[in-house]
Amino acid sequence: MISHITIDRRDATYDHHAEQAVLPVTVHYGDGRTERTRLVMDPGQVELYHLQLRQLIDTRAEARKRGGELSGM
Repeated sequence: MISHITIDRRDATYDHHAEQAVLPVTVHYGDGRTERTRLVMDPGQVELYHLQLRQLIDTRAEARKRGGELSGM
């Protein structure tokens, strides 16, 4: 069973002819095994995840800002 998937610290690529973005990832299994593979996304998926990741980054920044205000920073 898959436990989770992490993004590898390698460059994503874009295949202009196939119109696909490719992001290297690692699949982690519940028994400790891992397997490297690729997450393939069409342009619409890339745009959707761009928006969602931007929201997560903004949410984190706001939380850190509030945390700093609470601690007097």
